[in-house]
Amino acid sequence: MLVATCVIKLSLDGVYSLKDKRSIVKFIVNRLPKQFNVATAEIDHHDVWQTAVIGLVTIGNDAGYLHGLLEKAVAWIEQSRPDAPIEAYSIEFR
Repeated sequence: MLVATCVIKLSLDGVYSLKDKRSIVKFIVNRLPKQFNVATAEIDHHDVWQTAVIGLVTIGNDAGYLHGLLEKAVAWIEQSRPDAPIEAYSIEFR
């Protein structure tokens, strides 16, 4: 069994309040589990307006499938939220 994690850092340049940031993060965190078989959470920079860090995790037996699934989730964020560009992301297996 493999556990695949993905940490995504979003750049929220047009955000000027925590309320605006939370609406973007909430959209992403609520939609990703419905679109993909992943668990999601905001994991860092909770009180920083213009940065968000979101974690994704999924479990399976095929590393290639899990990597592809997380790559598709990252691409979905890029397409669904062009106002929140991805600054960096990393995928790890445990």
